[in-house]
Amino acid sequence: MSQSRRASESGQILVIFALSIVVVLAMTGLALDAGSTFTQRRQQQSAADMAALAAANHYLINNDEAAAIDLAEVIATDNGYTDGVLDATVDVSIDTSNGVQVTVEIGAQHQNAFLPVVGIPTWGVATHAEAQAGFPDTAYGVSPFVFSIGAFDDAGTPLYQTPTEFGDTNDDAPTGPTDFAWTNYGTGNVDTSVVEDIIQGGVVIDKEIQYGEYIGQFNNGNHSALFNDVDTYLSGLDVPVAVTDDNGNFMGWSTFHVVSAVGGTTKKVTGYFVSSFVTGRLSVTACAALACPRYLGSYVLRLSG
Repeated sequence: MSQSRRASESGQILVIFALSIVVVLAMTGLALDAGSTFTQRRQQQSAADMAALAAANHYLINNDEAAAIDLAEVIATDNGYTDGVLDATVDVSIDTSNGVQVTVEIGAQHQNAFLPVVGIPTWGVATHAEAQAGFPDTAYGVSPFVFSIGAFDDAGTPLYQTPTEFGDTNDDAPTGPTDFAWTNYGTGNVDTSVVEDIIQGGVVIDKEIQYGEYIGQFNNGNHSALFNDVDTYLSGLDVPVAVTDDNGNFMGWSTFHVVSAVGGTTKKVTGYFVSSFVTGRLSVTACAALACPRYLGSYVLRLSG
């Protein structure tokens, strides 16, 4: 009886020991696989973030939804996650109802190293990223001249990206791709003293301009004296410029780098475009020359979720 009892107790101890080993292995496996899962999730989240930002930026610049989605998928693949490969899923969607919002969701299985011993070979890891982008709709320190929409191709890319001479044909609106006209953005008669005040900051304009609104000169003046002011106060600067159709109606805006200007009988402004043409409303604010930065409102590109 004594030997039988001891044998029974030994058997019980072995069972308890075996169960304890399983528990210890499960606890150890849980800790190790959880740590590995955290690392995978961090890498997966980075891939989703980069894909969302890249797609939002691409749409912002190119206005091409299909190409933006393709780029997001390429970024995800470059970071190890391809839709339909190794049980990975990559879902990209774009919402343009308010600016641009790109959502990227990446799902993948984590291959457990230790938990298969307790019947858990894998578990799912899901990540979600949202990026927002938007065009600026405000210009500060605007220049007092407008350019022709003919200076851009159909995609909005400037035709003149190296120093080019732009003339003034003494018309109310630009009459060709290398022509420009003076403007005070529809705030009254465009005479030399008013435009000079805009250049030098003697008058401040604060107005929202609607698409299609007329912002031409009204008086067909070429304002010879203003060229020297442009050369003095705007040379070397990137300035926001409005873009109009042939009738002087506001179509959108771009950024123009002023190299120099010459008055007299020449009447030329030399410069080039440094940003693509963008359609949209434009709220303009003028300020004293060199007293505030001259720029279009900052592009929005950020992770939002």
